[in-house]
Amino acid sequence: MTKILTGGVGKVEVADTVRNLGLDGVEVVVSSDMDAAMKLRVNQADFYLGTCHTGAGASLGVLVGLMGQAACHTFGRSVPSEDEVTALIASGKKVFGFAMDQIAEVAPVIARAIAARG
Repeated sequence: MTKILTGGVGKVEVADTVRNLGLDGVEVVVSSDMDAAMKLRVNQADFYLGTCHTGAGASLGVLVGLMGQAACHTFGRSVPSEDEVTALIASGKKVFGFAMDQIAEVAPVIARAIAARG
C-alpha cells in the first residue's frame, strides 16, 4: 500500500480528490507538514502533496527544510503531465507542491503517476 499524505491550505480537498479516483493500492491521509516530514523520513509514508495559494514556497517550505530540496518539487502554477511526474518520482522526488486553485487538475495527475509506478 502506498501512503500519500496531504498538507497545506487545500489538504482536505486534495485528499478528497485523490480518494475519489479510487486508485488501487493508494491510501490518502490528511496531515500537517511537520508530521508529514517526520513520517516520510522514517518511511511511514511514501509521498506528500502540499498546496498553497501560489504553489510556490509555502506549499513545501517545511518539507524542503526537513527533507532537502532533492526530495521536493513544486509545480507552482503549471499542470504537469503524468510522464513528467513519473520522471520526477524516478529521480527521487517524494514531495510535490502546487497551487490550491488547481487541485482538480494537478492532484489526479500526480496520484495516477504514483499509483502506476507499481
